[in-house]
Amino acid sequence: MTTTLPDVSHVLPLIEDAVMAPSMHNAQPWRFVFRPDTGVIELHGDPGRAMPHADPDHRALHLGCAAALFNLRVSATWAGWEPVVRMLPDDGSPWLLATVSLRKADEKDTERALAALHPAVRRRHSSRFPFREEEVPPALLDGLRAAALLEGCRLAVPAAWHTETVLGLIHDSEHREEMDPGVRAETVAWTHSGTPEGQVRPDGIPAYAFGPKQSGRGGAVRDFGRSQRVPGRGWAAFERRPQIALLGTSGDGPEDWLRAGQALERVLLQATADGLVTSMTSQPLEWPELRWTVRDPGAAMSRVQMVIRLGYGPQGPATPRRPVAEVLDVR
Repeated sequence: MTTTLPDVSHVLPLIEDAVMAPSMHNAQPWRFVFRPDTGVIELHGDPGRAMPHADPDHRALHLGCAAALFNLRVSATWAGWEPVVRMLPDDGSPWLLATVSLRKADEKDTERALAALHPAVRRRHSSRFPFREEEVPPALLDGLRAAALLEGCRLAVPAAWHTETVLGLIHDSEHREEMDPGVRAETVAWTHSGTPEGQVRPDGIPAYAFGPKQSGRGGAVRDFGRSQRVPGRGWAAFERRPQIALLGTSGDGPEDWLRAGQALERVLLQATADGLVTSMTSQPLEWPELRWTVRDPGAAMSRVQMVIRLGYGPQGPATPRRPVAEVLDVR
């Protein structure tokens, strides 16, 4: 019995979907290598797109690459392939984060839940705009918790006191960033004034995706225009009680980060499929002295990997993506 291997024409749309994943400051820190002889796609981290001040251990880089890996899994399954993933397959190559072997799947082997998320891959965008004061139904939150569990992670919806604690830590981290020239310079380097009509960069956060400035007490939204003047950018009141969820793991090494990144994207795609809009902030997680206080000390989750804001509101705009030719090598 012969095994059907994919060719480049099969792989290109998978990578096009993979790169729609979120990443810190939209740096898109991934590279893919396709080996036609074996049908294997390699996922590599790109240290040239790392952030040594805000992400010195490359935790966020791993999360972003793993989110792209999850999109690849969704796209491959939707296209009728069975993706077999090995994480960190070579101890001697720390930037080789995962390999994905593709083989034609029998209908009975298709992960229908993965394939069902495919329409959300292109619809998911971070929304840094105010959400409505409307609670997310418990049934949807349960579905998001289940999505995280499927990837070996936990999603916790904090109580009111815990939410206030996290919001306070977000505000604290904003002030710390203002006082740290290295971190501030990295944020400025990855933000720019491109417009949807005249996009000048294929990465980073353009000004049109900043959202409005927050009037009154800040919420759970990272303000990428905090330290720069953006003509025409207005003010808005954000939700008084942001609904947030904490994605976490029991460990805190590269494999845990890769699981968390896949769980993050699974949660975001499920939320999008459920009609929710989302944004993320990792600001308090970028400071070791703050990160440990984000978790609930009475919960089983020992390491928080991302703070996710959930709700109902305007969809965020699509941010630029690097062309596949820049991120894919065929060898």
